[in-house]
Formats: sequence, structure tokens, C-alpha cells
Amino acid sequence: MLSPHEFATLLLVKNAPDLTDIDRGELKTLLEQQLVALEQTVSGIALPTLTPGGQSLLRAMASLISGDALQSNDIRPAEAP
Repeated sequence: MLSPHEFATLLLVKNAPDLTDIDRGELKTLLEQQLVALEQTVSGIALPTLTPGGQSLLRAMASLISGDALQSNDIRPAEAP
């Protein structure tokens, strides 16, 4: 399970990889979990990019947030008190 900081870093890699500090502890965790990879640019700079696993995780989270996953029998909305 990702921490909120790790999830935020994953979003940052998706939306602004050039602004992501590669020395962040959260990025190291994402690299270990193979959600992010470092790619060398033409100028020799290493930029983080999402792996297929990272892309899949973000798609799944977007589906949950948009409510599409609530159509599944496995996930039910919480009942109001």
C-alpha cells in the first residue's frame, strides 16, 4: 500500500516528471515497487517515468474516484449513519 506522499509523488511523476526530485525517499519506494523507472534523456539527465504498473495503478485509482468501480459487486459505497 502506498502512503499519501508516495501516491502524490506518483502523480507528480505522471504530470511533471522534470519537477520530481530524484532524491525523494518516496521516489525510491516507487522505484523498488516498479511503479516508476528512471530514463536517461538525450542530454543525460535521468527523469522518472511511470511503468505500466504505475499507469495501471493510477487508472485504477481514477476509476475508484470517478465512481466507475462502484458498479462492481466487490466494492460497495459506505452507508450513511
